[in-house]
Amino acid sequence: METLIRAKLEQALAGIAAAAREVGRDPAEITLEAATKTQDAATVRAAIAAGVTVCGENRVQELTQKLDQFAYDGARVHFIGHLQTNKINKVVGRVDLIESIGSARLLEGVNDCALRLGRVQDILLEVNIAGEESKSGFAPEELLFAAERAMELPGVRLRGLMAIPPVAQDVGDNRKFFHKIYQFYVDIIQKMGDNKGTISCLSMGMSRDYADAVREGATLVRLGTALFGPRS
Repeated sequence: METLIRAKLEQALAGIAAAAREVGRDPAEITLEAATKTQDAATVRAAIAAGVTVCGENRVQELTQKLDQFAYDGARVHFIGHLQTNKINKVVGRVDLIESIGSARLLEGVNDCALRLGRVQDILLEVNIAGEESKSGFAPEELLFAAERAMELPGVRLRGLMAIPPVAQDVGDNRKFFHKIYQFYVDIIQKMGDNKGTISCLSMGMSRDYADAVREGATLVRLGTALFGPRS
């Protein structure tokens, strides 16, 4: 299993590097995150042994089970799925980054929980770039206010943005969305006066479209199928 994942990881890293060089970027600027939804602890361990340095989990129950099994040892852990407010306490302080802060209520809840724990939780603001009703996330016009609020809260540290564009029908379809997200990302850095470089993460792009995401400025791409094959 480890050998197979290593081969797929090397292929994905080569694709990231090629896309980065196309637009004059340093491939070292981009991190590959393994989306480990539905993968068991043994598979996660094999992925880390193969060279994966960041794992992203979608479901709270899977996250807590794998944490209890020490499946992520040797890698950083991100939460990338929809987080319900009644499960905040199962995630805050247990992951390195929550990528999916998509509402003011969730932002405040994570802050409150982190303060109770005496922690500062790193977060990304999720943007619903295409206004899809089926997806959570801040509308583009809400992003600046959300970023300003996040910078005020003592229990969270704003690290950047995350987005999941619509499912692409053809190669290249999502590049326009990635371009818009990058513009929002740069705008927020400028307007927040982030001279310390705290806001440094733009999480976008998955197995089908990660190369275009890299071309448009992603610093973190979330790959599941490209590493583990289709989910059963």
